[in-house]
Order: sequence, then C-alpha cells, then structure tokens
Amino acid sequence: MRASTLAKTAAAIAATAVSGSVATDPSSSWYRSLRKPRFQPPSSVFPIVWTALYADIALSGAAALDRLEERSQPRERRRYLRALTANLLLNAGWSWLFWRSRRPWIAAAECALLTASSVDLARRTARIEPRSGAALVPYALWCGFATVLTTAIARLNPRA
Repeated sequence: MRASTLAKTAAAIAATAVSGSVATDPSSSWYRSLRKPRFQPPSSVFPIVWTALYADIALSGAAALDRLEERSQPRERRRYLRALTANLLLNAGWSWLFWRSRRPWIAAAECALLTASSVDLARRTARIEPRSGAALVPYALWCGFATVLTTAIARLNPRA
C-alpha cells in the first residue's frame, strides 16, 4: 500500500469523522429527553467503534485503490473512488440529520442508504482485494445496527 494513497483515504476519513463529531451532541437536552430502546449501547461505545471502523475504511479503501492502479484499471478506480466518496458523505450526513436537524425518521432512512452503500463498498472491495473486503464487513454490519437503532428511536419518539 502506498503511503500517498493511505494519506488521502485517511484525510477523507478524518474529514468525515470531524463533520460527524461537530454535529453530534449526546449531552443535548433534546437527545437526553428521547426514549431509547433497551439495546442502546452506552455512549462510550460509539467513539471506540467508530474509530476502529474509520481506520479500517481508510486502510481497506487505500488497498483497493492501489490494487486497481497496479492493474491499470483507471475506470474501475474512479468508480470505486466515487462509491467510497458517496459512502463517506452518507456517513457524515447521518449525524447532521439526526443530531442537528433532529429528524430521527429521516436519519433512519438515510442510515438505510448508508447501510446499502456500506454493503456495496465491502462487495466492491472484496472483488478487488478479498481480505480488505472482508475487513469492511463489520462496518456494513454496524451501519445495519445503526439503522435498526435509529428506527427504534424514531418509533419510540413519534413527536421528536
């Protein structure tokens, strides 16, 4: 894996993480007033999980992009880069829809799109670099869990 590719994917991930962090406020009175499902993890779990997943996305994405470049597949590389970029935009967007817009149902729908995008990204990556694709499966699963969790919060709080 080339350091320059990893630096670029890491920068994109960092921008995604910062954008999401700026929007997120679990100490807000709005969020504290929401009813949450019993399977809601403690708040301390989220930064730990997301940090690991973000590192995984940066490494797996860089590996796939480099492999496509080694194979002289610029068209496929551009397609992969578009899929990765769309995924990261969806990732950051959830925080803004849920935390800042305070629209749990819209955030749940957007999270379902993020899950589909994450599954697609893992599939695309596996075709290029099988181990890196397998490494993205936890990300897709976590996004699926986030969709279920966000939907449950929306159901429990119809007026939110």
